[in-house]
Amino acid sequence: MHDPAVAQFAGRTVTLTIGYGPGSGNDVYGRLIARHLGKHIPGQPTVVPQNMPGAGSFKAANYLFQAAPKDGTALGYISQTAATEELLGSPAIQFKTAQFNWVGRIGSYNNVMAFWHSSRIKTIADTSTMESTIGATGVGSAVYIYPNMMNRILGTKFKIVSGYQGTAQTSLAMERGEVEGVTMGWFPIKTTKRDWLEQKKVRFLVQFLTARHADLPDVPTIVELARTPEEKQLFALFANDGEVGKAILAPPGVLPATVTQLRRAFDAMTKDRDYLADADKLQLEIDAMPGERLQALIESVMATPSPVVERAKSLLK
Repeated sequence: MHDPAVAQFAGRTVTLTIGYGPGSGNDVYGRLIARHLGKHIPGQPTVVPQNMPGAGSFKAANYLFQAAPKDGTALGYISQTAATEELLGSPAIQFKTAQFNWVGRIGSYNNVMAFWHSSRIKTIADTSTMESTIGATGVGSAVYIYPNMMNRILGTKFKIVSGYQGTAQTSLAMERGEVEGVTMGWFPIKTTKRDWLEQKKVRFLVQFLTARHADLPDVPTIVELARTPEEKQLFALFANDGEVGKAILAPPGVLPATVTQLRRAFDAMTKDRDYLADADKLQLEIDAMPGERLQALIESVMATPSPVVERAKSLLK
């Protein structure tokens, strides 16, 4: 019996364009998908990863939006910040994030604020009454933006010590007592800083998602700290980056039936034992979201009211 879904992909190659350089953390995620997705797509096409770094992955995003084939044979992996940066007017963006067909998310990316056990800061409430030092990289990084935003909106008293080369350096600075706290990914802490957890060396004050991560049910989200509806929308705008997480997309203009095939193939991949074992071996966080929910999330970000967007822009100046 002739199956048009199988015929569409059989014997063909699907190119997964990864907007980052070879060997990067995001490249590892992209190649994981490329290794396992093909066998779940009808016709079992070969999925080939292709690196296209540049402009924080937006060179690849612009290509996928403007020039990539629209028949299901082109997929992409780009930054989780695309929707937010489009709203904030990034000059590198020449695409409409919500017009992509979002296929699915491998995992969220939860940044958490951790403070060393010897600090006087015990809870997030303490940061509004006592000055504290927190390490950060550059002023454009999320780990700088979050505490700066909290200072300007919530009146916290973080003294941000920036200029560190990365989270390895900021976490070492916290261990040495140069700073009291850091903001970094929860998963890297869970996998590489187990002594922090086992010996209770850190306290977690806040997590930068819109809903509490299953691993951290007692740690408030940034959205929970909002005092007004506008503040809630503002915090959600930035926290949604973590919700979008590590995701893949197809260009606009792909037939809805083909998008559905790709989404169901992605869902099947995320439950595949070989895929899960491979992800575990690579120590990658797995926290899947179906494409339909991801699409709705992206669209909700793009619907952020303009006064909230303008205030967000002012915070980044």
